[in-house]
Amino acid sequence: MKESPFKVLLVDDDEDDYVLTRDWFGEFQVACGELEWKNSYQAAMDAIVKNQYDVCLVDYRLGASNGLDLLREAIHQGCSSPIILLTGKGDREIDIEAMKAGAADYLEKSQLTAPMLERSIRYAVERKRAEQKIREHAALLDVATDAIFVRDLNKRILFWNKSAEQLYGWKATEAIGKNTSELWHEKDIVQFQEALATLLKNGSWEGELHQITKLKKEIIVESRWTLVREFDKQGQSILVVNTNITEKKELEAQFFRAQRLESIGTLASGIAHDLNNVLAPILMTAQLLESQLNDQRSKRLLPILISNAKRGASLVKQVLSFTRGIEGERTLLQLKHLIREIQQIVKETFPKSIEVFTSQDQTLWTVSGDATQLHQVLINLCVNARDAMPHGGQLTILAENFMIDKNYAKMYIDAQVGSYVVITVTDTGIGIPQEIIDRIFEPFFTTKDLGKGTGLGLSTVLGIVKSHGGFVNVYSEVGKGTRFKVFLPAQEATETPEEQDLELPNGNGELILVVDDEDSIRDVTKTSLESYNYKAIIASDGIEAIALYAEHQDEISVVLTDMVMPSMDGITTIRTLKKMNPAVKIIAVSGLASSEKVNTVNNMGVKAFLSKPYTAKQLLQTISAVKSGN
Repeated sequence: MKESPFKVLLVDDDEDDYVLTRDWFGEFQVACGELEWKNSYQAAMDAIVKNQYDVCLVDYRLGASNGLDLLREAIHQGCSSPIILLTGKGDREIDIEAMKAGAADYLEKSQLTAPMLERSIRYAVERKRAEQKIREHAALLDVATDAIFVRDLNKRILFWNKSAEQLYGWKATEAIGKNTSELWHEKDIVQFQEALATLLKNGSWEGELHQITKLKKEIIVESRWTLVREFDKQGQSILVVNTNITEKKELEAQFFRAQRLESIGTLASGIAHDLNNVLAPILMTAQLLESQLNDQRSKRLLPILISNAKRGASLVKQVLSFTRGIEGERTLLQLKHLIREIQQIVKETFPKSIEVFTSQDQTLWTVSGDATQLHQVLINLCVNARDAMPHGGQLTILAENFMIDKNYAKMYIDAQVGSYVVITVTDTGIGIPQEIIDRIFEPFFTTKDLGKGTGLGLSTVLGIVKSHGGFVNVYSEVGKGTRFKVFLPAQEATETPEEQDLELPNGNGELILVVDDEDSIRDVTKTSLESYNYKAIIASDGIEAIALYAEHQDEISVVLTDMVMPSMDGITTIRTLKKMNPAVKIIAVSGLASSEKVNTVNNMGVKAFLSKPYTAKQLLQTISAVKSGN
């Protein structure tokens, strides 16, 4: 069965040769064709440039001209049809020149037969169709988002698609022929050599590679290698398909880091309650003794005790801030005031070898936040910057408005589309090595010498910022410095002025019911209240508290109850007291002031909450506010 016919152009100035060729066409066994004849150079050129033929047969001798010149001009004019050169007798030099010029084949007329001509035409047409398919496949490869290239076993590039250009920064014309080591750098040479050994053994390999591109950008690719037995007549080669998964890996790292921090935070929350129960009686007892002991030795030692107890309480609060459980009082803030205050502190306390620069947008948006906590964020970042510049340097604090769009939000797991105020703290210090940068926000992780850091500074920063609905980015280069960017959601409102501290109030003999399972806290709270003209009765758990309240309901002015107790917890105690007297005034107390817990007691009608350890001042001010209905 013959194949579908194809059109052939014969260029020959001898009509006898045309007749002979036409007869041969009738003898074709497989292929069948339509033969058209042109007998001059110019007529042939006019026909060839129209690209209407599947193949062209061109005689070398064309009067004053020759077929080799026609071949060259036709290809120059854009002829895409394969051209077969016909010579009267074998001339090796002409044949070589023809192939160099782009001929699909050359045939000697004196040796030519119908089968030989049919075979040459069929091969030329099939080769053209194959090349067309290759071009189509190459076009599809250029559309692919993966970087696709072929290299030989000596690492020389043979094929390079558009996505490879975009990923590695080299054009195809620059990459083809070059060694891969000239185009990018493999970070793990041992892994690369093992992958090559696996490929040669099994014929394929898959894995992740860390590479550094032309622009010194580090990328992670999911790489698939396939051994190709022959590519472009080059022998064994390797087809490589690389998918850029750098952004995916960065998001995974952020997610796993968040999970790790959450686990550590759960552990930290579990011990915070006991730590606060230890610190609360120490702090309150020391404050009571300070007002009662007048000898010089006591006056010298008690402030040290009070100071260290407060430092311990501050450490516990940092742990709780990290776990995102502490909710400070939120007001609308203008961060330029905080930055001005931080700048003053830094200039007065940091070494003179550190230059401080600040800048902020003139129309900086406001944020909703706790001024004390955000102050702590900036101080922690500035202190870290100071420690990173032991020989001096520049510390820059910048505040600016920033809009996050969908593309930016996809890059960071905690980012949301919307308006933010960004505080950037930059130093010119020693920098952070890349191998530990993912761990710097972990609690108790520190690179400082023993005794010079708790490892809670950055974990506290992250916890506070996340509790404000924001996120933190960090960029660092060893020897060049570090830049922290704190993103806080912006608010469309004016700032709220700070309220003045209330005066320390005394009682008027009111009776306070103190409920706590810790003996030391009950006793020291009772003593503190009695020192400021209150009366106090104590209960060790919720059941005892209910009994005492039933007995002294008409006398008790305020109930001060711990939230975590055996037998009957604080929430059950509050619920029972409210049933007994819906108007009862209650202050909830806990070392774990989580948002969920605060919301629960608020919904039950409790409007006051004290975090352990509390000072006598905080205790008295809270009781006074509850009594007055504020």
